[in-house]
Amino acid sequence: MQPLANKIRPQNLDEFVGQTHLVGAGKPLRLAIEQKHIFSFVLWGTPGVGKTTLARIYANAINADVYELSAVSAGKDDIRKIVKEPRNENRPRVLFLDEIHRFNKAQQDFLLPFVENGELVLIGATTENPSFEIIPALLSRLRVFVLEELSPEEMATIIDRTRHELDAEAKEWLIAMANGDARQAITMIENTARLYETINLENLKETLQSKFLRYDKQGEEHYNVISAFIKSMRASQPDAAIYYLARMIASGEDPKFIARRMVIFASEDVGLAQPTALVVAESGNANCYAVGSNAPGDFSYIHEIETSADWALLGFRTALVPE
Repeated sequence: MQPLANKIRPQNLDEFVGQTHLVGAGKPLRLAIEQKHIFSFVLWGTPGVGKTTLARIYANAINADVYELSAVSAGKDDIRKIVKEPRNENRPRVLFLDEIHRFNKAQQDFLLPFVENGELVLIGATTENPSFEIIPALLSRLRVFVLEELSPEEMATIIDRTRHELDAEAKEWLIAMANGDARQAITMIENTARLYETINLENLKETLQSKFLRYDKQGEEHYNVISAFIKSMRASQPDAAIYYLARMIASGEDPKFIARRMVIFASEDVGLAQPTALVVAESGNANCYAVGSNAPGDFSYIHEIETSADWALLGFRTALVPE
């Protein structure tokens, strides 16, 4: 059965919602589509913001033969098979490679000459920073378009397109839960409608059961969140700092990593402005090591560890005063 997200997928730019910095009037991707410019590019953005949809709209606009692969399961043989197929000289051959960051260096090297000589027009989609995940030789032949999270107003427009009735409270909760991910919102609506028929706040929560925070231990979100945590402390914003602390711990981040960053912050950012800040941070760091198991993924004493980090944070939150 075709998912609802695929049923209501936009077929052209007039139906597309969001990314006005790319597809608004006079913006680069809209001009490229309208003027049928043929070039290879990468779409970089979080899940559910329209990467696949934009790739398909572009490919249809230039009247291309489209091949869709996922880098998770595809390899050199799949690319070799595409290149060996008879080619219509009047139609460009577009390869849409989802999760392109999953291709290793050897696979990207193999792909490079086909992109360079024009045999393939490559459209990559990734949630990771292309500068880190795509080899320089290939990246230099691609334009990178950054897709932004959808705004609450854009999310509301997409929810209305599902043609399911939601009251204001349910819609507001769904928009906050999806956090700019249109696919997640649409899937929640579809699953709730199948389970309960009526879509209200209570039924949405029952369908969700638990919310998984967008996070990764080594990728882009890891560095985004720890950066926001440090900047919140630097700005003497304790509520924001505790939010990012809780978000990291709830997402499975190693508390020792957080504690070490707090020690660095106390030493480098606070320094002599509040000499006891380093003592407090060191104490919180020592507690994180002393309480609970050192085994990865063992969070038996996570409450005690989080409490230690909270107290350390609160102990020196006012050491820096915003100018």
